[in-house]
Amino acid sequence: MAASDAMQAQPDGNSVAASRYGGEGGRILVSGTQALIRLLIEQSARDRSDGFRTAGYVSGYRGSPLAGFDREIEKAGRALQGTDIRFQPGLNEDLAATAVWGTQQLGFSKGARHDGVFAIWYGKGPGIDRSMDAIRHANAAGTAPKGGVLLLMGDDHAAVSSTLPHQSEHNLISAMVPILSPSGVDDYVRMGLHGIAMSRFSGAWVGLKCQTEIVECSSTLDLPPRDWRPVLPAFDMPPGGLSIRWPDANLAQEARLEAKLRAAQAYARANGLDEVSGAVEARFGIVTTGKAWRDLMRAFQLMGVTPEQAGIRVLRLGLVWPADPEALHRFRDGLTDILVVEEKRPVIEDQIRALFYGLPGAPRLWGKTAPGGEALLSATAEFDARMVAGALRRAFPAAFPGGAGHNAAPVEPAPPDLPVRVPYFCSGCPHSVSTKLPDGSRAIAGIGCSMLAVSMGRNVETFTQMGGEGANWLGVAPFTDERHIFVHMGDGTYFHSGLLAIRAAVAAGVTATYKILFNDAVAMTGGQRHDGELSVPAIVAQLRAEGLREVVVISEQPDLLKGQLPAGTRLLHRDLLPAEQERLRQVSGVTAIVYDQVCAAEKRRRRKRGTYPAAPAQVVINPAVCEGCGDCSVQSNCIAVEPLETPLGTKRRINQSACNADTSCLKGFCPSFVTVTGKRRKAAPVPLPVFDDSLPDPALPGTERAWNLLLAGIGGTGVITVSAVLAQAAQLDGQAVLALDQTGLAQKNGAVMSHLHFARDPAALTTPRIGEGEADAVLAFDMVVAASPKALRTIAPGQTRVVADGHVTPTAGFVHDSRGAQHLDLPLARLRARAGQGRLTLADATGLALRHFGDGIAANILLTGLAFQEGLIPLSVQAIEQAIRMNGAGVEANLAAFAVGRRLALQPERFAAPEAPAQPGRAALKARHIADLTAWQDAAYAGRYAGLIGRAEAKVAGMESGMGPAGEDFLLALMRGARHVMAYKDEYEVARLHGDPAFLSSLAEGFEGRPRLAFHLAPPFLPGRDPRTGRPKKRAFGPWIVPVFGLLARMKRLRGTPFDPFGYTEERREERRLRDDYLAAMERLVEGLTAGSLPRATVQAASVLSVVGFGPVKAANLAAWRRDGGVVLP
Repeated sequence: MAASDAMQAQPDGNSVAASRYGGEGGRILVSGTQALIRLLIEQSARDRSDGFRTAGYVSGYRGSPLAGFDREIEKAGRALQGTDIRFQPGLNEDLAATAVWGTQQLGFSKGARHDGVFAIWYGKGPGIDRSMDAIRHANAAGTAPKGGVLLLMGDDHAAVSSTLPHQSEHNLISAMVPILSPSGVDDYVRMGLHGIAMSRFSGAWVGLKCQTEIVECSSTLDLPPRDWRPVLPAFDMPPGGLSIRWPDANLAQEARLEAKLRAAQAYARANGLDEVSGAVEARFGIVTTGKAWRDLMRAFQLMGVTPEQAGIRVLRLGLVWPADPEALHRFRDGLTDILVVEEKRPVIEDQIRALFYGLPGAPRLWGKTAPGGEALLSATAEFDARMVAGALRRAFPAAFPGGAGHNAAPVEPAPPDLPVRVPYFCSGCPHSVSTKLPDGSRAIAGIGCSMLAVSMGRNVETFTQMGGEGANWLGVAPFTDERHIFVHMGDGTYFHSGLLAIRAAVAAGVTATYKILFNDAVAMTGGQRHDGELSVPAIVAQLRAEGLREVVVISEQPDLLKGQLPAGTRLLHRDLLPAEQERLRQVSGVTAIVYDQVCAAEKRRRRKRGTYPAAPAQVVINPAVCEGCGDCSVQSNCIAVEPLETPLGTKRRINQSACNADTSCLKGFCPSFVTVTGKRRKAAPVPLPVFDDSLPDPALPGTERAWNLLLAGIGGTGVITVSAVLAQAAQLDGQAVLALDQTGLAQKNGAVMSHLHFARDPAALTTPRIGEGEADAVLAFDMVVAASPKALRTIAPGQTRVVADGHVTPTAGFVHDSRGAQHLDLPLARLRARAGQGRLTLADATGLALRHFGDGIAANILLTGLAFQEGLIPLSVQAIEQAIRMNGAGVEANLAAFAVGRRLALQPERFAAPEAPAQPGRAALKARHIADLTAWQDAAYAGRYAGLIGRAEAKVAGMESGMGPAGEDFLLALMRGARHVMAYKDEYEVARLHGDPAFLSSLAEGFEGRPRLAFHLAPPFLPGRDPRTGRPKKRAFGPWIVPVFGLLARMKRLRGTPFDPFGYTEERREERRLRDDYLAAMERLVEGLTAGSLPRATVQAASVLSVVGFGPVKAANLAAWRRDGGVVLP
């Protein structure tokens, strides 16, 4: 179908929802979760057409890889209207399973309004684990003839976003639940309809495998015609049939289970769920299923042969348990060897071994091991086509005489300093504060976002299953002298089942403090609301009723809870958390802190929707005052605090796009923070260049074979949006597409990679992941992610084209070590080395987006436009632009950004950024330092600096080696060190820098009208300690302080005199001592300087630059510097 024809065929104004859920039959583009919703619509339509008044019911509990299923159902609400399909998210997995069991009991109700209810239960692997009692009972009881139950098995085989890898088949086998295994999203509707029909026919629940690498895909899918119906086989039903009944004896239920399994096998046989392909006359056979079938097909491609050419017969099982023995016996006819290709622990292999055991002429069996017992296909490692190809060559060497086929170049080991993009708390996350512990205490982690604290050096150790938080302490406490522990538990977990663990702790009489982290959302899985009513007062009342010794509420906004809590409840501001934790750990028995603060990401979403108050103020750092000490990062643990490179070193800035206005950074002991209240003025973007000519269409790559495109970026920056747009464009162009969005914990600032495959023939699309060396192009939206081992191995040196954004967002490593080297140059070097000469295009996409669109979010679509124009995306421009319109968000801006990217590929000179100011040379830097010190005090004071530097310059110039690089390095280090100790930021200097008209006008320019400023300071003469930090208390000083700054700045003449009111403090005396000692030491160093001593002298001169900060921060850094030897002092 031509692109224009496909686009005209889109229903309902080309809306994405209409294209997914509207119409009857044909080809649609859907994600895995959307396909499951379309399944509901298709089942309902067929029942209505057949004259059945059925309803549908969906319940379960969210969790990766089905974390977004409930959100997708809610978004599809309009499409489900009129279908009598009810979505009821479960309080937890096992209660949801019980509710689904109840749908099959509708026939027992005298008031039933429907003929039956078809139902879907969903959950991730651990949810199946905890629900097995309900599933076992419900499956034994059976299903209704016009009901049926499909059990979605959300298995995360590689533990991408789970605490353990999951494989649920063996659990369901123990309950005698038949299992279907789709090979892709394109199988979901067909196989799901079969699953419901099988469940109705056999009276059994039916499992549908939904593993990560399938359900997180988007793919084109051909819907079965609406007149399609399954074949119901002739089957010798036991008396009374196989359906649910009441009353019913347990032993009778057990007896029926065997018949149910035979009925499931008969259904699979009658409907051809097990498919045979490949060579008819063959000696070698392969049995496979699900995603492993895709890996197998890709393995054949890698080796350059088809199964027919290799003389191999292939059986793809749709019903993996109980496998149909008749199908297996027919398949083995004439075979000498069978290789079973399946992921994780064996299911099919064990059935074949049992079925063929002792039979004369049974083929040799290969699978997890070779016939001789040697390891073959791993049951634990990640499964891929290359692993399968190796097994094929070992099992059937005669079938592959051509050798190994495609070999990828090995990836060089990552250097130890390579930055990595790891999941981290969002900007302003409540857990950045709530998971801090008193010295000497430790905590047990809770499932959810707070669990990320395990890797943050906070003494958060070990974890349990969801709802078991703290129960492990019950087994430790009787046998240790450690008397107390903290336990972290999210409010979602508390509502799910966590209250029972608290009840158990009370019953056991242990001493522990539970911290219930109430953030008003199930944040880890996408910010869903609780599956019922839950509030802080309700939690407090429940906990008190459970017999806890004490329940305390700590809140970001305690005033909102006044008068709502049970009488006698202690209600405190979050700043008092440290002291309260110190107090409660001394209390015997079980206590609890309910920590109340809305999830930061959810605050942002609600603010955009207008359902949460706007941020009261914007935090700004005055870079001239900032010392770059990093204490703001220490106190806030916030990723919105980023480095700012200046001629005076690395300072800090607040990334206003990322900031969620938590303001914990103000706790940093630093006077550089200013909060600005007012309506922010949108930055006026620089007008785009005007072009008179039209854009030429690029030469596009062919898609006779699969074209593989990898997108690598940061969660929350639009990577998934670009993936969705390109997938939609492919569908509009009439191409087959397979897209895997590997998000994991990407929404927590982690890495996200989207693997896109385009082809004319759907059969060319095999594995969801792009294999080693198989990427045709890589769009490095973030170079840190693109240079990670998983992304880098997809690049074929000298073949893959890489298009990269030159901007590198700081990683979470900056929060941990904000003064250490970040090595942000390494990802680019690694990408260049891997791609090869001339294979990497670098563009300042983020800079262009900020300059011309006022928002860095446009960078990804801009880079996509550049890659398209360079011929790296095999789609028509019309389809891409139409897909952007169908996406519906920021349409005009995204269309313009896409066009800018295309122009950038053709005329980069038209988008050249203003040249960045060059780093000042030595002479310019010296002049600037002299000017700074003159402003700090006077010309005479600056002369002291000039004299030292002049003597050093003369000394270096007089050496035999002259002014070489070593001499330059020493002089620059000395200049920076001398300025640093001489221009220490006392009260006079801070006042001068804050009162600088240029700084004040820069603040005013960003807001409409006259914004209100507040400066956050800790004057030494004011009493009080901050309860959170234990340091002198900082206070907000309003606009009235600005004239005072001017007065104070003019009082600098008092410095060093008996009339200096600030000069008597310990901090100022230490700063003067440091200055005088350092300058004296440098005079001696210069006097004895030789060419050979230059390197060591450079290190000594620069070492003082580590003495940064204010008050206790600077004192600690000074003490550390002196402990480390400092410099040669008198």
